[in-house]
Amino acid sequence: MEQQIKKILIANRGVPAVRIMHTCRDLMIPTTAVYSTPDRLAQHVLMADTAVHIGEAPPVESYLNMDKMINAALSTGSDAVHPGWGFLAENSTFAQKVIDAGLVWIGPSPKVIDLMGDKIRAKQIAEKAHIPTIPGISDVKSADDIVKWMKKDDVAFPVMLKAAAGGGGKGMVKVERQEQLAQAFAQAQSEARKSFGDSTILAEKYIERGRHIEVQIVADSYGNVVHLFERECTLQRRNQKIIEEAPSPTLDSGLRQEICFTAVRLMREIGYSTAGTVEFIFDINTRRFYFLEVNTRLQVEHGITELITGLDIVSIMIDVARGRKLPFEQEHIFPNRWALEVRLNAEDPKTFSPSFGSITRLKTPDGPGVRIANGVYEGADIPPYYDSLFMLLMTAGADRSDAIRTMDRALSRNLRVEGVKTLAPLLLSIIRHPSFIAGEFSTRFIEEHMDELISMFKEKNSEDEALKIAGYVAEISALGPQKWM
Repeated sequence: MEQQIKKILIANRGVPAVRIMHTCRDLMIPTTAVYSTPDRLAQHVLMADTAVHIGEAPPVESYLNMDKMINAALSTGSDAVHPGWGFLAENSTFAQKVIDAGLVWIGPSPKVIDLMGDKIRAKQIAEKAHIPTIPGISDVKSADDIVKWMKKDDVAFPVMLKAAAGGGGKGMVKVERQEQLAQAFAQAQSEARKSFGDSTILAEKYIERGRHIEVQIVADSYGNVVHLFERECTLQRRNQKIIEEAPSPTLDSGLRQEICFTAVRLMREIGYSTAGTVEFIFDINTRRFYFLEVNTRLQVEHGITELITGLDIVSIMIDVARGRKLPFEQEHIFPNRWALEVRLNAEDPKTFSPSFGSITRLKTPDGPGVRIANGVYEGADIPPYYDSLFMLLMTAGADRSDAIRTMDRALSRNLRVEGVKTLAPLLLSIIRHPSFIAGEFSTRFIEEHMDELISMFKEKNSEDEALKIAGYVAEISALGPQKWM
C-alpha cells in the first residue's frame, strides 16, 4: 500500500539539505528545515517552507539531537524525514525513533543500517556472500594482536587501522613501520571513541596505489535491486574524497560488469532498499577488487551518477519510502556521458586548515555541462562548527576529456569566491596534471604530488582586479577613448 508523504523534514544543513529541497520542489512536497543559532540565516533555512530552531552551535545540541529533530517534524506537520548525508544519516537509533514516532523514514531499514554500520560484521557478511575482502584482523585489543596477525598471515607493512563503527575517513590511521604501531593504535582508538562513541578497531593490509571504486545501488521494498554503474573516488586527502568521476577510467567493460553485479548481489543478500553505495578498493597491480563497506545513505557524489544516467536519486528514495516499485529494470539503464565532481571546501589549499568567515563575493560557474550543488549565497557565513564543504561543482561531457575541459572552464574562468580561502586552486592544479589527464593516479596522488600541485597555483584576488582597473584607467588617460569602449 502506498504511503502519503505531504511534508518532509530534512535532518541536515547546508549542501545536503539544499540538494534534497530542490527535488522536493520538483515533486511539490513542502519542506521543513532545522537550524542551529549560527545557521539562522543559512541557505537551507531561507529555501525551506518552514524552519525550526533546534539549538546552539555544537552538533550534539542541534544537528545530532534526535529528540529535537522528531519534535520539529511533529510540530510542523511533517510526516517524513530525510537525513541527507553526515550527522544522523547512518544512525540506526535515529531511524528507529523516526519510525516509532509514526513518521516515514526516507532511508534503509534500521536493521540494515545497524548491520552495515559495523565494519567487522559487514566484512563477515561480504565473506559469506563470497565477495573478496582485504586481508585483515577484526576487533583488535592491542598493537601486539596486529604484530601476531602479520606474522601468521605473512602480511608486510604498511597496514591500515580503522574504526569498526567508522566512516568519512575518521578513525583511520596508516602505519608504515612497527615502531609506529603502538602510537597509531592509541590514536585510532581515541579518534574512534571521539567520533563514533565506539573504540573498536580493525586492522587491514594497506593496498598500495589502490583505486577507490564505488557502485551506486537503488532498490525497492519488492526485491528489485538495480545498479546505476560505478564512480571513481580515488583522489583523496586525509582519507576524504576530493574529486570524483563517473564512470571510472580504471575499469574495462568486463571488470565493470563484474564489480557492479557483485555489488547488486551483496545488496540483495542483505535485503537492502532505497539508495546506497557499495565501496571497493581496486588493486591496480593485480587487477583485483576488494570489498570495503556499504554506505547506507545518499552519497555526497550521487550527482555525477545522476548526470550520466539522467535519474534523480533523491526522487527515487522518496518514491521507495512511499512504497512504490522502481520504475525501471537493469537493462533500462544506459549511461551516455562522463561526469566529474569537485568538492569546494572552505580550507587553505596549501595546508587544508579551515578558513571560516563571511563570503564577501560569490560568482558561481554557469554555461553548458555545469551543475552546482550550493549550500551558501553571497554574504553568507561559513561557521567553524561544521564540515567546511559549501559547494559541489559538477561538469559533464560526451567523454572524459570533454568533462575535464568543462571543469577547467568552470574553475578557472567562472568561479569567484572571496572572504574565505577554498580548495579551488588545488582542484584546478589536479585536473590539469598530466597524470590525472592520463587517468594514472592512486589514493596517494595528492600526498605524492603536493609540492608540484602547489607550484601550479595561479591565485587571483581583489588586488589583481584593482590593478586591472588601474591599467584600463592609465591606458585611457594616456591614449584617449579606446575601440573596446
